[in-house]
Parts: sequence; structure tokens; C-alpha cells
Amino acid sequence: MEDLKEQFGDIDIYLFDQLLKGRITKEMRILDAGCGSGRNVTYMLRSGYKVYAIDRSEAAVQQVQRVAAAIAPVWSKEQARVEAVEQMSFADESFDFIISSAVLHFAEHEAHFDQMVQELWRVLKPGGRLFARLASSTGMESLVQPLGNERYLLPDGSSRFLVDDERLLALTARLQGQLFEPLKTVIVSGKRCMTTWCIQKGN
Repeated sequence: MEDLKEQFGDIDIYLFDQLLKGRITKEMRILDAGCGSGRNVTYMLRSGYKVYAIDRSEAAVQQVQRVAAAIAPVWSKEQARVEAVEQMSFADESFDFIISSAVLHFAEHEAHFDQMVQELWRVLKPGGRLFARLASSTGMESLVQPLGNERYLLPDGSSRFLVDDERLLALTARLQGQLFEPLKTVIVSGKRCMTTWCIQKGN
């Protein structure tokens, strides 16, 4: 068990599923947009994947740089940058696969949310895939309290920008993308729920 923990770290189980399905390969350029401490890219860094990472937190980026320097066969400090998701320095169509795990629900309002999504879409290559996990109201509509600007108070005491299936499906259509997994939502002890949104960009 400890060997698995060392190998894969605290990777999101739904992202691990994408690895198992062969949707993330070493030939791809991969971006973790909002990487935190790098829990979702530990395995990929160790295994020689072409991983880039951004986070608005300098401490988080420094942690990823330390981890990568210790375990990644080939690594440049420029691959981890202090940047906001809504304003990245990467060129258009830079990445084959983008990870956005527990990031989009920190949007301050709808325009901020749209700006983050559009920026993720901008740096995604045609045919590329976006994997997003974000808080939603799906299945908990009566348990969340509106705070304005599409932000809600959750039963766990946190406040988040929440989406629902209808919004995500409409956004998928507006981006002219296509779901490569059905929307999946997990309700955690009636306290919060997280939806997995997996969308592929057209060629």
C-alpha cells in the first residue's frame, strides 16, 4: 500500500481513471492549472511526462518545483509558474491535456468563471482534453444558500461558485466541445458535492 502511495501520491481518483484509460500519455504536453502542492502530477513527473503547472500561490509553485527537482527525470523550473488561471502566459493551443481540479469553484462571479474557462480553452490544442473537477449544486439544490454572484454557502460552511449540469452542458455547447465522459457528481456526506466535467476540443 505504501508503494502505491509513494508512486501515485494523493491523485484525484477520477484523474487516475483517465490514466488507466490511456487518455494521458507521455507524448502529450500536460498542464495542471491550479496545481496546489502538485498532488495530481506526482506520478506523471516521476514517470517522465511533459508536465507544466501554474498556481497563484508562490508557496505552492515552490513546493511543486522542489518535488519535481527531486523526482522528475527531465525538468526545468520554468515548467512551474506563479500565474492565475484567468491570465496565463502560455501561447494559444499549447497543451494536449489540461487538469483543473478544485479550482473553478473559487471564481468570484460569473464573469470571472467564464474568464478562467476561456483561458483554459485558449491554451488547449484542437483535439485536446480538459479535465475539470468543481463544486456544484447538483443533488443539493435545497441545501445551499445563495450569496449572490452565483456563489453559495455550502452545508460544510464554505462558500463556492456553484454550477449545475444544465450550466455545464450549455457551456460545453457554447465552446463547441464534446463530453468525453458523462458528467459525474459525488455528494460528500450531505456537506458538499463535486462534479467531474471532461470536455474535448474540436479539431
